[in-house]
Amino acid sequence: MSNGDTSIPKNIDVNVPSVARMYDYYLGGKDNYPSDRIASEQLLERVPSTKVLAVNNRRFLRRVVRHLASEYGIRQFIDHGSGLPTQDNVHEVAQRVDPGARVVYIDNDPIVLAHGKAILEENDRTAVIQADMRDTDGILGHPETVRLIDFDEPVAALFVSVLHCIPDKDDPAGLVRRVADRLAPGSFLVVCQLVSEDKETRDFVTDFMAKSTGDQWGRVRRPEDVHVFLEGLEVLEPGLVEVSTWRPDSDLTPKQATREWIEYGGVGRKW
Repeated sequence: MSNGDTSIPKNIDVNVPSVARMYDYYLGGKDNYPSDRIASEQLLERVPSTKVLAVNNRRFLRRVVRHLASEYGIRQFIDHGSGLPTQDNVHEVAQRVDPGARVVYIDNDPIVLAHGKAILEENDRTAVIQADMRDTDGILGHPETVRLIDFDEPVAALFVSVLHCIPDKDDPAGLVRRVADRLAPGSFLVVCQLVSEDKETRDFVTDFMAKSTGDQWGRVRRPEDVHVFLEGLEVLEPGLVEVSTWRPDSDLTPKQATREWIEYGGVGRKW
């Protein structure tokens, strides 16, 4: 790892690629290992839009957080599957709107926990929790979540580019519903995941990522599969879309140029 300030947790096998570290590599980060870089480059050979897709997804996350904070007054965020800290994290975007905004990051990668705590230790309005995002009771009842989040007030629960890591048997739509059921009216659920209309692409990437990450993967889905994630919620305009087209800052905002696979999602409001 290029950043030598944080030691590698003893239970980490750095020879097994991590979804979080592969994403970090695509974003130009330094918190990744040779195994992550090799797997990332192999994936690019088959689906060359992957790096651009990752960048556009990160821009979507920033826009969503800024919109929810500035236009809807959201001051509490729970980021499921947050990944490694990078530039313009959720707390930085939200706290530019209101320095009092509070953020809880969730990830199951111990390296995310180590780096996140190092970066956030001086910000008492943020916390990083190492947990499986499927453990809703454990996450929402965690002492750090209880310290930061007032569940009587609206919350934004983020599932950005993570639901494809949840296999069908673990019911990703049910996960989103469980979280939504625990949130106050006026809360928001943000979802997006990797989709493709091409079965060959779906099957290749699903198989490649499952084998590469030690089966820490679900599947690439079809666009229509994502709609069930926000059932029962008011879906904000422009609906469920390829994420670079979700409320772009201007006509010059970069769009996804190729469509072998895309990040597809949107925002739902609970009433």
